[in-house]
Amino acid sequence: MSTPDLDMTDFFHSRSVYQNPYPYYESLRAHGPAWREPHQGVVMVTGYQEAMAVYNDPATFSSCNAMIGPFAQFPVPLEGDDISGIIEEYRDDLPFGDQLPTFDPPNHTAQRALLNRLITPKRLKENEEFMWRLADRQIAEFVSRGECEFVGDYAVPFTLLVIADLLGVPEVDHDSFRAELGATGGSVKAHKPLEFLYDTFTAYIEDRRRAPRDDVMTILATTTFPDGTLPDVRDVMLIASNLFAAGQETTARLIGTTLYTLAERPELQQLLRDERSRIPAFIEEMVRLESPIQGDFRLSKVPTTVGDVEIGAGTTVMLLNGAANRDPREFDHPDVLELDRVNGRQHLGFGFGIHTCVGAPLARAETRVSLERILDAMADIRISDAAHGPADDRRFEYTPTFMLRGFEELHLEFTPVA
Repeated sequence: MSTPDLDMTDFFHSRSVYQNPYPYYESLRAHGPAWREPHQGVVMVTGYQEAMAVYNDPATFSSCNAMIGPFAQFPVPLEGDDISGIIEEYRDDLPFGDQLPTFDPPNHTAQRALLNRLITPKRLKENEEFMWRLADRQIAEFVSRGECEFVGDYAVPFTLLVIADLLGVPEVDHDSFRAELGATGGSVKAHKPLEFLYDTFTAYIEDRRRAPRDDVMTILATTTFPDGTLPDVRDVMLIASNLFAAGQETTARLIGTTLYTLAERPELQQLLRDERSRIPAFIEEMVRLESPIQGDFRLSKVPTTVGDVEIGAGTTVMLLNGAANRDPREFDHPDVLELDRVNGRQHLGFGFGIHTCVGAPLARAETRVSLERILDAMADIRISDAAHGPADDRRFEYTPTFMLRGFEELHLEFTPVA
């Protein structure tokens, strides 16, 4: 792909760029680790250290626009040397303003503490035991065919049911979740999926508070803040719903990327079959090279500097994780998959700072369990030429958004292991 002309390419309205954003990132990098793009006035950060500095400075940068970036419309001008008061007055009016990634301290601190009390090491261990059984069950649905559309047949339903189990959704309701959220044989394309999750988790939490049971959902409904107070039903519902939606979507993309890479690289596929202990390093490299979350936004509360760029209060900054993870100043041979990379876990694929993805251990476990079971059940995994074209001319459709990266469909062929 040719290098994009930055004056002609509006990243935020360029679907073709999202199919392969890396040439665009390199064009940005040529201007330095931070640069103000000319179409929306967003300061784009491709440098690893520069991104880390922003992630680690919530006093200067608000997360109120984390999910919508330059499209956060305030009803008043963002003027002055400190716009913190404007942000607090109007943050609830912004799209996604009720979701944890957009919160700032001290509200974020309290809500994150509640989330940490829900996702305990004990709960994660119990959830991983469920993963092994689920992976076998999911693979059994298609393995005898010797082919599958991997995103719909495995990645989406597997990740959906894992997060359902983690949050204590009763197993008798798993099929209804698959049906409502579109995970019955294709990518999630549900109509208003958050509305379904909001309504369902509200009903669960209200029911368990009225009539507690000996189950995980009751723990979810009755967990308190660190100071002992019981959260509003809405607070718990939002945390559960948003964790469900975000965790399922990003991990499904990560698992799809790992299978694509194994299918295109038989020697790597064989290495991981023979040396399973190298699977965790492979997963880290996949998160680094093809970050499911390609970027995060921040809004400067006060005048400051990012890299060499001076910015005023009210400036939108985009932290391009997908670019920072390929910063040659931080990673040697940044575009190459290296299982022995010394700093392989120091990527920004799960964000950083106070908003580091709380589900990162879950995503790693889901991907590791999936790879183990798939390598046990499927030999000679390869890309379908009929669906995606020959090896020298592959055709894939990636998620059409600048925030996320992953396959819409991934057709695989393989030999079932007897």
